[in-house]
Amino acid sequence: MKHPKIPIILLAAAMSASTLVVADDDDDDEVPFEEARLFFELNDTDGDLGIHGKIDGDEWKRLEIEDPNERRMLNVNVRGRLKRQGLTELFFESAEPTFDELDPVKFFKRFPEGEYDIEGVTLDGEERESEVYLSHVIPAAPDGVTINDEDAAEDCDAEELPEVDPTGGVTIDWDRVTMSHAAKHGEDGLGEDGVIEVRYYEVVVQIDESDFKTVAFVPPEVTSWTFSEDFFGLSEEGEYKYEILVRTNVYDDEDEPILLEIDDEDDQPLPGNKSAVEGCFEVE
Repeated sequence: MKHPKIPIILLAAAMSASTLVVADDDDDDEVPFEEARLFFELNDTDGDLGIHGKIDGDEWKRLEIEDPNERRMLNVNVRGRLKRQGLTELFFESAEPTFDELDPVKFFKRFPEGEYDIEGVTLDGEERESEVYLSHVIPAAPDGVTINDEDAAEDCDAEELPEVDPTGGVTIDWDRVTMSHAAKHGEDGLGEDGVIEVRYYEVVVQIDESDFKTVAFVPPEVTSWTFSEDFFGLSEEGEYKYEILVRTNVYDDEDEPILLEIDDEDDQPLPGNKSAVEGCFEVE
C-alpha cells in the first residue's frame, strides 16, 4: 500500500512528544524513569549487530543496568561538577563488530533475552527503577528496494550505482517487512522467530561524507517515500547514501506484547529492535 504524501512531521512530533513510562503492576512504590529502553540494531548490509540503550528522567547521579541473571553490565557514577548538575538523559550504542569478528550466537549469549533492571539515584537521593524486556526477535531487514523505479545496488561499493533524475523528487520504495530475520533466512537467520509487528519505518538520505541529510519516519502501512528535489541540489558530486530501518514493537517469549503507559492514556506497545539496509545512488 503506497501513501507517499502522509505528513511525517506531525507523525514524528507525536512519537517524540509523549512521556513513556513502563507499566509496573507488581510494585506501586517503584518510581520508574520517564523513558527506559534497550534494543538491538542490525545492519543487514554490513553484517553487524549492536545493543543500544536510552534512559531519560529526573536529574540523576548514579545509574546501573543488570541483566536477567542479575549481573551488572553498566555502572555510571557522576562525579565533580557534573554530579552537582546531574544527568537527565543517557543514550549509548555498543561497538558493532562484523559477524566475522563476533559470531551472532556469541553476541546473543552476551545479552540474554529477558527483563533487565535499570536503577538510578536522583540528586535528591530518590531511587528510580524500570524493568525493560530485551527481545531476541530481530525483524528481517527491508528488501526489494528501488530508487525512482531503479533497482538498488547491493551496497555503496557496487561497480554501478543507480542513476536517477531528481526532477520532481526521488522516490524510495521497499517491500513490507512481515517476518523475523530467523524465519526469513532459516539457518542463516539471526536471533529467534517470533511476532513481528512493525512500529514504523525510518528512511534516511544523506550526502555522503557530509552533514546534510533528510529523515522521514513513516507508519507501518507505508512502503514508499518521496524526497523533495531541492535536497538533491546540495551535492556537487551527485552521490547520495540512503538507509531504510524498520522498528518493531516488543513481544515477550510467550508472544505477548510488552506495554507502556503513555500520559495516563491507553497502554501502548514498547518500541523494540531495529534492522537496516543501506546503499548509494547517483543523481543526474
